[in-house]
Amino acid sequence: MKKYRWLVVTVALISMVCHMVFSTPVMGANDAYCRFNQNEINLKTELRNRAFTSNNSQTMREYQEVVQRHSQMLRDCRNRNWLKEQGIWLRIYPCDVLDGSIEKVLDRIVDLGYNTVYLEVFFDGRVLLPKNGNNTVWRSVVEQPGYENRDLYAETLQKGRSRGLKMYAWLFSLNYGYSYSVRGDRTDVLALNGKGENSIGYVDDGSQTFVDPYHPVARQDYQRLLQAVLQRRPDGVLFDYIRYPRGAGTYSVASKVKDLWIYGSASRQALLARALNNQGRWILQRYVDQGFINGGDLEQMRELYPNETMPLWQGRNPNSANNLSALQLDLWYFTVAHAAQGVIEFLNFAVNQVRQMGIPAGAVFFPEGNQPVGEIGFDSRVQPWDNFPHSLPEFHPMSYALCGSASCIAQQVQTVADEIPNVSNVKPVLAGFWGRSEGQRPSLEVQMEGIRQANRGIISISHFAYSWLEPEHTRERRRSCNF
Repeated sequence: MKKYRWLVVTVALISMVCHMVFSTPVMGANDAYCRFNQNEINLKTELRNRAFTSNNSQTMREYQEVVQRHSQMLRDCRNRNWLKEQGIWLRIYPCDVLDGSIEKVLDRIVDLGYNTVYLEVFFDGRVLLPKNGNNTVWRSVVEQPGYENRDLYAETLQKGRSRGLKMYAWLFSLNYGYSYSVRGDRTDVLALNGKGENSIGYVDDGSQTFVDPYHPVARQDYQRLLQAVLQRRPDGVLFDYIRYPRGAGTYSVASKVKDLWIYGSASRQALLARALNNQGRWILQRYVDQGFINGGDLEQMRELYPNETMPLWQGRNPNSANNLSALQLDLWYFTVAHAAQGVIEFLNFAVNQVRQMGIPAGAVFFPEGNQPVGEIGFDSRVQPWDNFPHSLPEFHPMSYALCGSASCIAQQVQTVADEIPNVSNVKPVLAGFWGRSEGQRPSLEVQMEGIRQANRGIISISHFAYSWLEPEHTRERRRSCNF
């Protein structure tokens, strides 16, 4: 009888230990950055490979149990960590329709300690919507025969959430992609500069097509896309490319009106509508057409409209100096403001749709995208992030400064934090690699610690991008799938 009781106790102890091992977080399984140790990674990888190759239901259950356990471990680690949210930017490829491909990506994201994914759903003129459910003007990412109904966007949202990940939709905004530029019915929608150029030949990679933010067709096309994105109920929506293009060298600076992307028909019409009298409209049109005004233009304006004392437009002080040099400077700053306002209005238009669904929205931007250059020049992107609505719950500054340390990166973050009422809404985006520096860019660990020390209140940081951090896996996913 004693031996029998000893056996019962032993079995109970073994059962309890097994339960502790397989059901609760293992101490030391996460490091200071919530990355999993190699034993945990290997266990999950082995089970996943067996589950998707053997088609064995028991193996699949074991794999799912580990996935759930890792989800809890990650949640616990982030709750203990100063960095409550660590995000990563992710693009999906056609080969991800293969069994287990998305699971491998998301498992690896969890392994690296990330608890938020910014999933790219509109990029380079493609949308992550099923071909048979795509009523936008853009092609679907997956177009292979037999996969017309595969909704990789919805699938990835679901599979990410099952791993405890917060899943966002990330969209290009004013950059509609090269395919948009070659549509004969969208020629009038493109943003143009004063030389009559669109952005295709202006940007080095020849793939970026920026649209006129004032054009109603541009908004209609985007609204249809956004409705489809929101139907799948992401946890948030991030808008990227809320700006104009940036060229190389001297083309990276706008220092005269013809450098601005305000020559599309809708933008031009909106500009002239800002005039408050006939003189204002006439001189605005002359300035935009010529790129300057001279004394003869002022004489002609006054002869045409002698009953008006000075040209006026929105925001112009009637007591402003009315001489040629002052007027020319006023016209320059007004046209820059008009370009910036187009960006702001497009963002507001997009954010309002997201807000109506009760989903948080955010803007992605360069901290230096709004900076003046020289005496009267501006960064050609004209990205007025400091005038984005402060009611936005998320600001994602792409903090990529290079100086050999984290100090300049922390300063970029601070520049944004100084403008945003709630510093916790500032969520810096970093580029780099775990455990190693590259040229003047320090490791991700060094960058994050630099931000932690210099910018108290920052609790969310993201890394750009999965393809950079996992290049071999990304190459594997981009290979021909032999469909």
